[in-house]
Amino acid sequence: MAAGKRCRGFLIPGFLEIDMRYDDIHAARFIRRVNRFVAEVEIGGAVERVHVKNTGRCAELLVPGYAVWLEKSGNANRRTAWDLIGVEKPVPGGGTRYVNMDSMAPNRAAGEWLAAGGLGPLDNLRPEVTVGDSRFDFVAEQGGRPVAIEVKGCTLERGGVALFPDAPTLRGLKHVRGLTRLAGEGWRCVLLVVIQMKGVDVFMPNRATQPAFGEALVEARTAGVEIVAMDCLARPGEVAIDRAVRVEI
Repeated sequence: MAAGKRCRGFLIPGFLEIDMRYDDIHAARFIRRVNRFVAEVEIGGAVERVHVKNTGRCAELLVPGYAVWLEKSGNANRRTAWDLIGVEKPVPGGGTRYVNMDSMAPNRAAGEWLAAGGLGPLDNLRPEVTVGDSRFDFVAEQGGRPVAIEVKGCTLERGGVALFPDAPTLRGLKHVRGLTRLAGEGWRCVLLVVIQMKGVDVFMPNRATQPAFGEALVEARTAGVEIVAMDCLARPGEVAIDRAVRVEI
């Protein structure tokens, strides 16, 4: 797919019509994180509690004083009227890098990209399918061969290096090992890392945080699992998979 190309108006079973754009967005200033799901921000001169759409650690993103972006919730019955969807992270030398923090965005952007031919033509593309003891984000067929695709969203960046995970993940480890097993059974298996920003040069496993995840990636690639990292055209109003990023494991 051409860089930045968008594909709209199609459906994947299990999803609504895919369109990774946000409506009714507003800038705010981050104050503090109350818990995994709730933060306090300053917007329009008032302090508001907002829903954090990422339960990861995100310690380098959710910093007091950082500019954040919110989307107005369409649910009038919710306790929080806003969703925190992104942050402006300062970069060395001045300026900021926008990082999408919506944990639902990677899968939806991946669905859009896959349906548009990102991994080549796929038949019978379906989300959230259980194979054996693992549930994968997407399963499809390609030339009669079964395909399993697991998506991981990446928001952690240090010095132009995208790192995953930002905290130990037993679930992620199980998914990688599940892909390794299916690759040994003849499936085409892809670990798709969606880097929710621009400006990164390389993707690497975060061995300092979870050495076992890095070792699992080495075993997976040896078994034939494709590890694909893609950056995103990430802006406050939208996010879309854009270009491949070098993978070093």
